[in-house]
Amino acid sequence: MKAGCQVRVLDRAAAPHREWPAAAQVIEGDIRDAGLVKSAAAGVDTVFHLAGRSHALSELQEDEAAYRSINVEGTHNILEGALAGGARCVVFFSSVKVMGEETSGCLDETAQPTPATAYGRSKLEAEELVREYASKTDLRGVCLRLPVVYGPGNKGNIYRMISAIDRHRFPPFPDIPNHRSLVHVANVVDAAMLAATSMIQSQCYIVTDARAYSTRELYELICLALGRRIPQWHVPVGVLRFLGNLGDVIGRLHRRRFLIDAQSINKLTGSAWYSCQRITRELGYQPKVTFEAALPELIAQYRNERRKRPTPWVREGGPAGRGPLPR
Repeated sequence: MKAGCQVRVLDRAAAPHREWPAAAQVIEGDIRDAGLVKSAAAGVDTVFHLAGRSHALSELQEDEAAYRSINVEGTHNILEGALAGGARCVVFFSSVKVMGEETSGCLDETAQPTPATAYGRSKLEAEELVREYASKTDLRGVCLRLPVVYGPGNKGNIYRMISAIDRHRFPPFPDIPNHRSLVHVANVVDAAMLAATSMIQSQCYIVTDARAYSTRELYELICLALGRRIPQWHVPVGVLRFLGNLGDVIGRLHRRRFLIDAQSINKLTGSAWYSCQRITRELGYQPKVTFEAALPELIAQYRNERRKRPTPWVREGGPAGRGPLPR
């Protein structure tokens, strides 16, 4: 809307409440409803496809069919709707998960996709649909592969890491030379606009911030932003892996993933490092926001959210006059 464009949004009816700008036309529905998607896309010039089923942190076993029905079949409906509505371009927000869970060195778009999860496989299949439509029709299709996205309003992995460090639930990590790529939502928006408006040379771009960080660097930066002293000690990697294996046992007993398990420890100690040189070279993408610069706003959001949470008062029927009890 800042560029003078009219915006139409297709949003889930069951989605958390969002405050859309008054000028935006909002339609509630599901991308699995092909008829509704066609109606929503009528007369639209450019479609930004962000809808999808993301990985649920608590699930022990992935529901392959559920990921396909939303991420693949839903994308098919989006593409059909875009064609029927006369759109010229679809920008699909994909994930670096199509390239696997960990990297050895820094990967770019030439790396062979090796998705290891149902989520990654469904995203790769959706990318293939976008490329197929682009090759067989006049519709331009561009896939943006994103790592961990952070920024205002996002309660993803970085928000959870801030919360865990603040509540002393995140162990001081050793100084492992791993690399984790991130991207601020403002940088994603810049990349999406470039993809939609430029003369596209490629159909797939990785979008990241200017640099990657080790887990220890992220830990220290968040500690400083929270006003906490950085511990002079750390938990050895062997102990972390033991805690992860213990978390797996607890998760199986409770039939849901535990706060710390082997998968989460592997991610934090391993690398997920990606290059954005192609989109920089071909479209002139320049990530403007850095993690360090964004941290004060992220911390302010986190603290504001904590203040909004209801106080856990005395349980009904409990002894009067004792004040709040922990849950």
